[in-house]
Amino acid sequence: MTKLVIFLVIALTVNSPVESKLTTITEDNWRDILEGEWMVEFMAPWCPACRALQPIWEEFSGWTEDLEISVGQVDVTSSPGLSGRFMVTALPTIFHVKNGVFRQYRAARDKDSFISFVEDKKWNQVEEVSAWKDPSSMQMTMVSYFFKLSMVLRNVHTTLTEEYELPYWVSYVAFAVATILLGGVLGLILVCCIDLVFPPRREDSQHHQVREDKKDSDVEEEDDDIEDLDNDSQVEDLSQDEEDSQEGEQSQESQEEGSPRQSENKTRKRRARKAD
Repeated sequence: MTKLVIFLVIALTVNSPVESKLTTITEDNWRDILEGEWMVEFMAPWCPACRALQPIWEEFSGWTEDLEISVGQVDVTSSPGLSGRFMVTALPTIFHVKNGVFRQYRAARDKDSFISFVEDKKWNQVEEVSAWKDPSSMQMTMVSYFFKLSMVLRNVHTTLTEEYELPYWVSYVAFAVATILLGGVLGLILVCCIDLVFPPRREDSQHHQVREDKKDSDVEEEDDDIEDLDNDSQVEDLSQDEEDSQEGEQSQESQEEGSPRQSENKTRKRRARKAD
């Protein structure tokens, strides 16, 4: 009888479900996984693969004390910033974290594989997440904000189209106008910030204005010189024409004076020949 009782106790102990010690990770407490060793799953309630993995993941979380690790779960629908921070592009996605070093788990999704991955330290054979994709870095923080913004815009679109029953094109036009206005405001703020950081110097502006005035005066002087040269050239051309006309008149007069003398000489020569 005693042996039968012991056998029943052992059977009930073995077949009893392991208590789940699953930790819910949100955007408020996600930095807790930077300390110690963790296995973290990213899931969504609407994902069929996530629903199939859920009981296995809860059973695996019951081994936290034996494996000396923590097991967490992130719902990307309620924490969209974390999906952007960890660059989650498929669901479910599982990460192994050891003292702030992230590695993505890509092996089989069953309890024994999870236990072997941690117990046998197979994560040493997995490549670490690169530094520029580190979830705690500044660039990934910015990406998380963009993911949050996209979720807010999606919720606004859902509210306009489902609750208020507006046409889809009204929502799209509203988003387009808001984007243009936001771009103009951000551009104005950027220009103001640049002016505050690098204000224009008054001395440089004055020197620039003086240089422009000098350039304008030099241009005016050059124009005056060109006009004077044109006038001088015109005067010289007129004087040259007058001199040429005077020389032509003198040559004509000299020709006219020389013609009767030549005729007299010719007559004298003819008379001398007849006398001979």
